[in-house]
Amino acid sequence: MMKSLISALFLGLLAVPATAQAQSGAPVTGEILTGWQQADGTRVAAIKLTLAPGWKTYWRSPGDNGIPPHFDWSGSSNLGGVGITWPAPSVFRTGGVRTIGYANELILPITIAPRSSGKPVTLHADLDIGVCSDICVPQQLSLRATLDTTSRNPTPSIAAALAARAYSASEAGVKSATCSLRPTANGLEIETRLNVPSAGGREVVVIEPGQPNMWMSETDSSRNGRHLTAIGDLSSTNGGALAIDRSAILITVLGEKHAVEIQGCTPG
Repeated sequence: MMKSLISALFLGLLAVPATAQAQSGAPVTGEILTGWQQADGTRVAAIKLTLAPGWKTYWRSPGDNGIPPHFDWSGSSNLGGVGITWPAPSVFRTGGVRTIGYANELILPITIAPRSSGKPVTLHADLDIGVCSDICVPQQLSLRATLDTTSRNPTPSIAAALAARAYSASEAGVKSATCSLRPTANGLEIETRLNVPSAGGREVVVIEPGQPNMWMSETDSSRNGRHLTAIGDLSSTNGGALAIDRSAILITVLGEKHAVEIQGCTPG
């Protein structure tokens, strides 16, 4: 339950603006890259985090000992919706502990739908994130920017981050994805069986329940030819009963060559 306690402590979030936030000696600084406007009126921008040497920050599912990032956009104006595209993260193993995230720099693309098309968006992003070196500490960043460009020329750094996303199931050649559930003393054991080509090297499988008030452990995975199996534990963070919607489950395979995201699974 340690992860659920940590998550509760760091519920905060990303809002919006363009100015960089820099503090002397800070382990992380941030800014908004204003990006470009697409033909349909949506805008593509990015949050850029620059980490001090030896520091890293976390992916959306950071591992049992990580701090998940949270974003609050409520200070923005003319903002209809925000979508985040996560570049494939790295897996870090230190002292037997596995965490998932990014070192040196993270450019996190965001797709923005204006409430009123054709008008500027003032993006205000309040971020609560965790950063780690020898120790892990929470960091709060407040970033602001006005997105008013009419240029349709992609920003190279944002385009590169978009290209670094995980493959979809169809792009990766996934033939099937099943999930079987077994009751345990503390909840459920979930076992996923994936028919998918290798993503390279020592693969890590991350299972995200896709539903509130659920905690998912790290998984143990093994491969036999095209078949990748991963087993982990699900439990409730509020003591309630578990009702699993398999279509909401997101399975991510992290390999040395690429990552794969699989939305949903069938009973196994």
